[in-house]
Amino acid sequence: MKRGVDYIGVGVGAIIVDDAGQLFLARRGPEAKNERGLWEFPGGSVEFGERLADALKREMREEYGIEIEAGELLDVVDHILPDEGQHWISPTFICTITSGEPTIREAAKCTEIGWFAPDEAPSNLTQITRINLEHYRQRVKKV
Repeated sequence: MKRGVDYIGVGVGAIIVDDAGQLFLARRGPEAKNERGLWEFPGGSVEFGERLADALKREMREEYGIEIEAGELLDVVDHILPDEGQHWISPTFICTITSGEPTIREAAKCTEIGWFAPDEAPSNLTQITRINLEHYRQRVKKV
């Protein structure tokens, strides 16, 4: 049985913010689970028995070679992709890098990375990233 397909999967995401307020985005590669070719706030699947923040830290280490601090929970969103037959529940955290510089370590899953101002993010975003970005913008306006 496949998570996200045969049963609802849990995926966790990171809005990584640098000192200048720019956001880290990654473009999904040809072997990504879904929404290939679109830009996203990076993340990954939560393994059985794994805490959300630990899963996020593991994924960032494996995929980008960075250590992060998982901060405030931004939101939890249903990530339903009827055309791909997938359903995920996705909590997203606001994070910072504590060590390392992001590099692509799994080229089949990620083809490009970059830093963007919140209002200058690419338009071709994954479904969940569009929602997360809107919630992040609302949060920043309140501060």
